[in-house]
Amino acid sequence: MKTAALFFPPEARLTPAKIGRAATLALHDELSLTPKPGLVTLIDRGSHEDMDAHTFMRSLFALRHYFVQIAEAGFDGAEFAVLERHGIAAEARMLAATGGINTHRGAVFMLGLLCAAAGAALREHGGALHPLRLRDALRRHWGEALAARSRRPPTLPGGIAARRHGLRSASEEAALAFPVLFETALPALRAAQARGLTPQQARLDTLFHIMAVLDDSNLAHRGGLTGLRQAQQAARAFLDRGGIARPEGLQEVTAIAHAFVTQRLSPGGAADTLAAACWITRVCPNP
Repeated sequence: MKTAALFFPPEARLTPAKIGRAATLALHDELSLTPKPGLVTLIDRGSHEDMDAHTFMRSLFALRHYFVQIAEAGFDGAEFAVLERHGIAAEARMLAATGGINTHRGAVFMLGLLCAAAGAALREHGGALHPLRLRDALRRHWGEALAARSRRPPTLPGGIAARRHGLRSASEEAALAFPVLFETALPALRAAQARGLTPQQARLDTLFHIMAVLDDSNLAHRGGLTGLRQAQQAARAFLDRGGIARPEGLQEVTAIAHAFVTQRLSPGGAADTLAAACWITRVCPNP
């Protein structure tokens, strides 16, 4: 039987190379978004003294081949150990490019896994992808390995903070096939787009939806459990007042961003999840 891919024009067919390039573009989508609470943008450092947009661009350049390679690995049916080796090598290239600064460690993990899942789903289904197929591929191919990984003692600051405060870590979020991404972020982004918001407005609104519910270990590391809960409450209150679509919405985001910088809070996990949602809309154009 012919695969669905044969019914698409050659230039429209998704490939591992296109999957990987979409990841780099999605990370730029997140970087170029402004204002953002505590996060690096093209025009400011947010709550970070050791990095800026130039640091992030060097990191993106160093990672551009990684996302293609791990999508190809997924397409080839690689075991989880192979994906881990790709991720470790990519992180080393990132740190070399940034002088030891962690710009995209979370994205190497999260978007790397998603690119691998997209590669696997592409092989199995061909043609256009759907978010449900991505999540299903992630669970079937690497769910058990991710569950085992989530039980390892944490060694990085975010994981240690998550364990200390009884939060769901990034590893546990992955073992559950990224529920905040698929059940909160992506629906929020699709809904904002359907309402006619601009791409920047839709991404900002989505960022706040993510911040409101995610156990962001970066926030917990930098601000403790109090900082995390304050950030979640600020996001929920912003959305309860109508979000970014109000005339005063952008001004309010700017004020929240200043407050985050004052407290040195930075929702890095939410930023990674937003980038992942942007990536899904690029590789799965239809809901």
